[in-house]
Amino acid sequence: MARRIVCLTFDFDAMSGFIARGMTSPTPVSRGEFGACVGAPRVLALLKKYKVPTSWYIPGHTLETYPGECKQVFDAGHEIGHHGWTHVPPALLTREQEEEGLTRANEQIRKLTGKYARGYRSPSWDLSPFSVELLLKHGFVYDSSMMGGDYMPYRVRQGDVIELEKPAVFGKTTRLIEMPVSWSLDDYPHFEFVRAKDWILPGLMNADLVLENWINDYLYMKKTMKWGIITYTFHPFAIGRGHRMMILEKLIKKLKDSGALFMTLEATAAEYDKRAPFKG
Repeated sequence: MARRIVCLTFDFDAMSGFIARGMTSPTPVSRGEFGACVGAPRVLALLKKYKVPTSWYIPGHTLETYPGECKQVFDAGHEIGHHGWTHVPPALLTREQEEEGLTRANEQIRKLTGKYARGYRSPSWDLSPFSVELLLKHGFVYDSSMMGGDYMPYRVRQGDVIELEKPAVFGKTTRLIEMPVSWSLDDYPHFEFVRAKDWILPGLMNADLVLENWINDYLYMKKTMKWGIITYTFHPFAIGRGHRMMILEKLIKKLKDSGALFMTLEATAAEYDKRAPFKG
């Protein structure tokens, strides 16, 4: 039986992503506030309208700053995943700092949901050399930060040795399931304008053109895969703008009409695990 699974995911960063870049003046903080106070309620209302289960990756900073808004996400039946504590990429942290943030944020998730997170997504999709080890140690089932596939999950390796002047040496395969992502299926690089000290992310793309790409990626999966998953990533402060909410609704309607099955990443990872049990 053919199953084409769609996972709509939301990185509920609020202001934490700007703070992690040192952008703490009122304007970037207010952009984060828009996501928590305006964008997220709009998104939740749309998801309720179409009865779509989704996965939300929430930094500990957001969990503590906006407990009421995070509770609304959980009460609506959506998965709560781990997204670091401060939105600083793990690759910029020491092992001790990374584990401290992992534990601290997981305790906040447990307080909200009654259990620790099963899934993890690294801030800025940039894992450290210690991340896989720590995720396994703390009982995570899946990660959603890497890009070694598009429509098919896979098992994460541990202990790769990557050097410029030598062939890559690949480590052992672990039980951790990777639910792959892509910048092309993320709203942030398409839509968000960021002016930092040494670089500029222009963003501000035409939303309908981006929508066409997103739909075609699903249609290609439907054409070529009998069982597959496509993961879209959104940020409430980005997708929550009016014209982008309109394309999010168009996307949901088009996927539903095309036979897509909407699931959380946690549920999809469990289905993959049954289809391809780990033999380690």
